[in-house]
Amino acid sequence: MSLSAAPDRPAAPMPFYASGKRSRDLAREMGISEAELLSRHQGPEVTRLRAHAGDLVEALPALGEIMALTRNEGAVHEIVGTFAGISIAGPMGLVVAPPLDLRLFLNHWVHLFAVEIPSEDKDPRRSIQVFDKAGDAVIKIHLRPASDVSAFEAIRSRFMERGGPKAPAFEPYRDADAPAGKVDAAGFRRDFAAMRDVHEFFPILRRYGLDRRASLDLMGEDHARRLAPGAATAILTQAASAQLPIMCFVGNRGAIQIFTGRVKTVRAMGPWINVLDPGFDLHLREDLVAEAFAVRKPTKDGPLTSVELFAANRTMIAQFFGERQRDEPERCDWSALIAGLPKT
Repeated sequence: MSLSAAPDRPAAPMPFYASGKRSRDLAREMGISEAELLSRHQGPEVTRLRAHAGDLVEALPALGEIMALTRNEGAVHEIVGTFAGISIAGPMGLVVAPPLDLRLFLNHWVHLFAVEIPSEDKDPRRSIQVFDKAGDAVIKIHLRPASDVSAFEAIRSRFMERGGPKAPAFEPYRDADAPAGKVDAAGFRRDFAAMRDVHEFFPILRRYGLDRRASLDLMGEDHARRLAPGAATAILTQAASAQLPIMCFVGNRGAIQIFTGRVKTVRAMGPWINVLDPGFDLHLREDLVAEAFAVRKPTKDGPLTSVELFAANRTMIAQFFGERQRDEPERCDWSALIAGLPKT
């Protein structure tokens, strides 16, 4: 008698982690979000957590050393560090514990999971994974060899969603609405020119109903110079060669992750430009950068210059600054690097 399964008996579904593919890529092939892929899994490897985002963030220091991964469609930003220096104010959160530096928008922390993937020859891969209401990744906190596994288990137990499995609802985001009525361009330029601190920029955007990309169209070329393709590669390779300290921001709706320091190993691999350094990795798809700008914002310490990379849907992929101390002018070598970037 054959011990094989009867022909009409369906095979057990393969767990997502046994596919050999990244869960993000597998979910895309299936036409679902990554969070939905995790929520469909039946087994102890995935535990849905209650969306008590502020409390969860405040519990993360117990993990010790972790790797935080924040990404969007065009860039992946990975930093090894420890959660500390945490402040929570309503839906806003800060983590300032160099090298880990995060800005958190907790109202977008909707689907949360503790994930423990078995391995035949190594310890299980453990992580806390956070997704927005559409099921897109916000941040993933991966444990490392030095992490405290008992703290992970305690967090999983404390925040586990009780009452049995529930079918989560996933809700796509609407495209951003265009500003209602005609934008007061003259008023925007006046308030922009009067800025004394770069952190005044976001309140100005809200006042005039603008997103970052739309604001560049109103600044004029003196403040927003369009750059030729390859700006990210040029910045990273030149900064590495000169050992010029930079800041690199990558974010999404729910988190912005910031690296500050010197990059060393910069490598191109297909469409990706990569930083592969101890404690910091960046993977950026140059082919997804539809627009790049050198942006000069006025401050009391003189102009502050950033390079801002945008996708075809006008969302930001990444932003670069030269490192500087508060109340100090911009570094001359950073200003010179940006001035030398070719424009379109």
